[in-house]
Amino acid sequence: MSARREPAAGATADARVRPVTPGRPDALTPPAALPGTGAGTDAARERLALAQTALLSALVAGTPVPEGFDRVRLRVQSRALTAKRADVVAKVAPELPEILGAGYRPAFVDYARHRPMSGGYRQDALDFAAHLLARSRPQDPAARRQLTRWWRERAGPRPLSDRPLARLAGAVRRVLGRG
Repeated sequence: MSARREPAAGATADARVRPVTPGRPDALTPPAALPGTGAGTDAARERLALAQTALLSALVAGTPVPEGFDRVRLRVQSRALTAKRADVVAKVAPELPEILGAGYRPAFVDYARHRPMSGGYRQDALDFAAHLLARSRPQDPAARRQLTRWWRERAGPRPLSDRPLARLAGAVRRVLGRG
């Protein structure tokens, strides 16, 4: 049987919750009113924000590693984050690894090396497909047609119709430059 300690006289039941007493140094006081805050703290916060941005950029966008960080460890972590990103994109858009086969991962790593994700994983999958198509990839014409169709079905304002006649009409409009 464990003994329960009762709070000391005048203390609250939860030691983390203390009454706010005006004039006490740890009372809830706006940061600007505390000693040692102001221009120096703002400059320190700005330096910290810049260092954090540089670190994040090195991890996800391939920028140079900031001074004071282990380059090898950051490269390992960056590769791990890129691999995770590739895995999530493959789950969100499972057709991409099917279309690209064994070339999916190397192509995605090449794409992601200098392109941080923006807009979520679905948008990342669309951007990746557009990136490949803009570079006339994949090399296999059948895979490139499949990737083009996949991208068109998802990149437009509305999904393409499943009706064959509607698809034919859309293809004719695209060829004629009217849609």
